[in-house]
Amino acid sequence: MKAIALTQYLSISHPESLFDTTLERPVAVGRDLLVAIKAIAVNPVDTKVRAPKDTVEKTPRVLGWDAAGVVEAVGPEVTRFKPGDRVFYAGDITRPGTNAEFHLVDERIAGRLPDSISFETAAALPLTAITAWEALFDRLRVPTPPHALPRKSILIIGGAGGVGSIAVQLAARIAGLEVIATASRPESIAWVKELGAHHVVDHFGDLPAQLAGIGFPTVDYVLILNDTDRHFPAATAVIAPQGTICTIVENKHALDVSPLKSKSAGFVWEFMFTRSMYQTEDMIEQGRLLEEIGRLVESGQLRATGSEVLSPINAANLREAHARLEAGHVIGKLVLKDF
Repeated sequence: MKAIALTQYLSISHPESLFDTTLERPVAVGRDLLVAIKAIAVNPVDTKVRAPKDTVEKTPRVLGWDAAGVVEAVGPEVTRFKPGDRVFYAGDITRPGTNAEFHLVDERIAGRLPDSISFETAAALPLTAITAWEALFDRLRVPTPPHALPRKSILIIGGAGGVGSIAVQLAARIAGLEVIATASRPESIAWVKELGAHHVVDHFGDLPAQLAGIGFPTVDYVLILNDTDRHFPAATAVIAPQGTICTIVENKHALDVSPLKSKSAGFVWEFMFTRSMYQTEDMIEQGRLLEEIGRLVESGQLRATGSEVLSPINAANLREAHARLEAGHVIGKLVLKDF
């Protein structure tokens, strides 16, 4: 089967940072689905895993954690799917990735894809939708359907990125929160407003001062989707008493959580690979979650966030997608389709 892989961890400008290769087609066992990949998407996790380091792989390593395709075969323990079913999923960071013609995924973390949604539309959704959903409803424990009055507020730092583009919509349209998103460029400001943000502030500016200026000296929730080290002090300053902060971005330095004590405020992490990495008892919740996302997109309640599609799926196009993501100017998600 065709695949895009690496053996060395190099700058994306190097032609061998990601290269075209041919690998053996994997075989479905246990609860695995063998999926014929039709479209993939690129996420920051791809660029972080691929980032330059001294490690050399003995065999080609395939990255990629977003895909949509058709079930080709199933393992003997599979109960939820059959060959021919259309699926989408984000995969498992402990297993080979989705940048290949055929890919194995545990059925519990795959969702059934509605016929009305294209593969390229679907490929942009899984990782960001799972992350945003879990951050809001599992980690921050935002109630849904909304029942708190007056309406609670959330600050989403990094609103125009992949996860932010879903989180803004879920927070505003599904949870009924007052959404303040951060964005800094005219096009990203317009994007988050289109997605449902009620207010926009600049993450390069003084966040507490900007929030106070629009009538929000404190907010009930803060979701950090970019540069935890930089934004955590502002988050602790603006979080309301008994509020909660969630981040998806690892920190490089120790975080000072002491300002949260007097507020009885909470701090939580979201990592969407936790369930598959630890084989948690509730792994199947990710499959169910994705199917709910599919229903929301199909009904028009949620807007898909793929911003551009490159074709075909090959090393040259994947290197271009990585380079653009690393440059930091991508709004929404970059998708690749068709081998």
